[in-house]
Amino acid sequence: MRRCGARGTSAAIALWLITVTSPAYALDAPDEAAAPAADSHWPQLIGAQYTGVLQYQSSLQSPYSGPLSLLAGGDTQPSNTFGFYTGWAITDWAQYYFDTEKFMGAGVSHATGLGGLTNGDVVREGNNSLKKRFYVARNYLRLMLPLAPGTIRVERAQDQIAGAEAASRLELKLGLMAANDDFDKNRYAGSTRNEFMNWPLWNNTAWDFAADTRGYTEGFVLSYISPAWALRYGDYLMPKFANGQPLEPSWMRAHGQNLELALSAWPTGTVLRLLAYQNKAHMGDYQQALAIASLTGRPPVVIATEQDGRRKTGFGVNAEQPLADSGKTGVFLHLGWNDGKTESYAFTEVDRLVSAGGELSGAHWSRGEDLLGVGIAIEGLSAPHRQYLAAGGAGFLLDDGRLNYAPEQIIEVYYRVQLPDLARYLRLQLSPDFQFIRNPGFNHDRGPVSFAGLRFHLEY
Repeated sequence: MRRCGARGTSAAIALWLITVTSPAYALDAPDEAAAPAADSHWPQLIGAQYTGVLQYQSSLQSPYSGPLSLLAGGDTQPSNTFGFYTGWAITDWAQYYFDTEKFMGAGVSHATGLGGLTNGDVVREGNNSLKKRFYVARNYLRLMLPLAPGTIRVERAQDQIAGAEAASRLELKLGLMAANDDFDKNRYAGSTRNEFMNWPLWNNTAWDFAADTRGYTEGFVLSYISPAWALRYGDYLMPKFANGQPLEPSWMRAHGQNLELALSAWPTGTVLRLLAYQNKAHMGDYQQALAIASLTGRPPVVIATEQDGRRKTGFGVNAEQPLADSGKTGVFLHLGWNDGKTESYAFTEVDRLVSAGGELSGAHWSRGEDLLGVGIAIEGLSAPHRQYLAAGGAGFLLDDGRLNYAPEQIIEVYYRVQLPDLARYLRLQLSPDFQFIRNPGFNHDRGPVSFAGLRFHLEY
């Protein structure tokens, strides 16, 4: 599996480098004559969705286990999410968005035991027992300042009002939102509800982005956007404790800063995103926890070492390359790294990431709206993090009691069937999904394990 993962990643990189010189995908030119204008200035329901996932986890080799291990005998669990997304174009340059969502069900093995969990719709639900009721997901204001003549056309979508927007602009978003709404986006690996479901195949798992348990936070994003490149800076509140729901109210005490440069000037349609982040929070230190454990003779406890002002720094590279079928067929690459000194705090327990893969349009077998996706991911831990788990330490997702370290290796294959529309604006998709993971929880002594799932997605 290691050899297969390395070859798959190398092939994706080589394919991306070869196709970068192809003239097949010219960027759409802005309309220089048009002025920015929303199609409607009335408050409106701009999107709604339901996603149901039934997922089965196989049994696995398990000579030992801990409180957060994958269940050795296997598991089967359903999950259901509902979402309603509203928007209001107050003026042509100011928009307001309000979203509400509800989650029901659970992930297999209580959504623990892996760095790359297998169902993105239960992200951070796991072991927190949040109430199964509607909650506010987003509540923010978006302000846009045109910088040059020319507009681009955008269509109605979740958190996107239809209309003409300035192609070159300054943009400010502030309020309650999700950091990955604006950062680390990818055309082929960015939506768990209709693309890949495993975490490192829809997000950079080494990016410990600021968020509460459900994935949202309060903050702002300031962006310069042009047809050729974009620069974004976002600053968000961190949770009060690792994997916690309440947010720290003091920006001085805890916050997560993110800076991303997106390059898209190539006529091939290539997009390259370079991300850097730094979190400041009330975090523990793995090496300090290990030092205390060596004196007491007990397993290390990283939360016992938490103190204000601790920082985590990381970087990410994100590339997408259209290949054919008007961009429906293409490949992607994700690279991620963080220093791994302080405890994993907000997203998952991963410090290193390489993931790659692609989507193939069903146009090649007369099913133009269908998609076949194949992705691989290799995740790793920093030396202090792996030593902490090997000594019997617990994180918020990982605790086998001990650890024989090896990188977590993941492969996922899905096929998305586009079913006939129920009505003019109601789209229905059905996606069988298969995942295979070696060294689950970075533990060579456990696994391998496989997952089979069926995803049902309805959207307005």
